[in-house]
Amino acid sequence: MRRASLAEVPAAILSRQGAGVLGKTLFITLPGKPTAIATCLHAVFAAVPYCLDLIRATRIETDPGRCKAFRPKSG
Repeated sequence: MRRASLAEVPAAILSRQGAGVLGKTLFITLPGKPTAIATCLHAVFAAVPYCLDLIRATRIETDPGRCKAFRPKSG
């Protein structure tokens, strides 16, 4: 999120974007400005379904036409 934000705003490195897990809950902290929120979500949203899989939370599917979810191929 910071890398994507930094490409748009030099002070973004000072922002508090982050993510964490508590139990089966994934927390994603976002900035307060709507355009910055869109930048951060665009940067990480494809990974959210896999993160939820890892913590054994509810499985979600995405519309590949809007956002293709990242899930590694099982080998």
